Amino acid sequence: MTSRDELQYVVLHGYRRAYRKMGSGPALLLLHGLGCDSSTWLAVMPTLAKHYTVIAPDLLGHGESDKPNADYSLGAYANGMRDLLTILDIDTVTVLGHSLGGGIAMQFAYQFPERTERVALVSTGGLGPEVTPLIRLLTIPGSGFVLGAATSRPLRPIVSGGLRALSKIGLPLTHDLGEVSQIYQNLADPDMRRAVQRVTSHVLNWRGQYVTMTDRAYLARLMPMLVIWGKQDAVIPVSHAGTARAYAPKAEVHVLDKTGHFPHKDHPEEFCRLVIEFISATEPAQYHRGKWRALLRRGDQAVLETVGESPAETG
Repeated sequence: MTSRDELQYVVLHGYRRAYRKMGSGPALLLLHGLGCDSSTWLAVMPTLAKHYTVIAPDLLGHGESDKPNADYSLGAYANGMRDLLTILDIDTVTVLGHSLGGGIAMQFAYQFPERTERVALVSTGGLGPEVTPLIRLLTIPGSGFVLGAATSRPLRPIVSGGLRALSKIGLPLTHDLGEVSQIYQNLADPDMRRAVQRVTSHVLNWRGQYVTMTDRAYLARLMPMLVIWGKQDAVIPVSHAGTARAYAPKAEVHVLDKTGHFPHKDHPEEFCRLVIEFISATEPAQYHRGKWRALLRRGDQAVLETVGESPAETG
């Protein structure tokens, strides 16, 4: 088995992609959030690898993967994951995404239903406009220059140390600042800053998230879905877990107390238990073009049924 700290590399479309791979059995793809990398999963990978072949890439523009001036849309990320899995000789996968990674997971399932067995979403983006102002600020012109100055070498130890100290005072609004400290340090890399800003420009603006999966949530009827959220999430509000439940009523939804935006790091044992039980209790989705076509044709009617309304009730 590959060491949990060992990164592997593959070149895709001319760009180096870093990834971690552990375990054996059915494939489980772990997708990290904005400004993070595959190391965010190190607390849970050994346990999950006892049951599955776990693949955790550094998304393009993050970690040890290349950071080119390229396409950072959700669709491009989904294509990259398909191609990585193809190189690794993996046909179908349960895809689990955190935050931005959740948006990519949903996009992957939408683009490649024939390769998706299940979807698991962790504090995911894409369920409503609300998101922390710290991320919205990245879309404002000139924010790259400001962020470059804020992450300059003299300031880095002061700011990162202050964020870590604030994370330990036990308030809901400061709960995730330890993780924010690491993201802050990552953003000292100008190429990563550029990539992160390109990503955010594809999914949100200064008002919040505008890319949503709710218009296609009825397709989740054909695929098992797990949703995990932290009750004290100050990045994307826990109310979005209720949105997931409303639009995908068959989804399994868990809200964890004393947990912020990173449930897999706050409570790794509970997180692994939920994921393992979800996969064990559900059959892999089987893509059937006729069923997919029929649901797509029903379109708006399927959405109305999903949220418990009728055409008459909506006027």
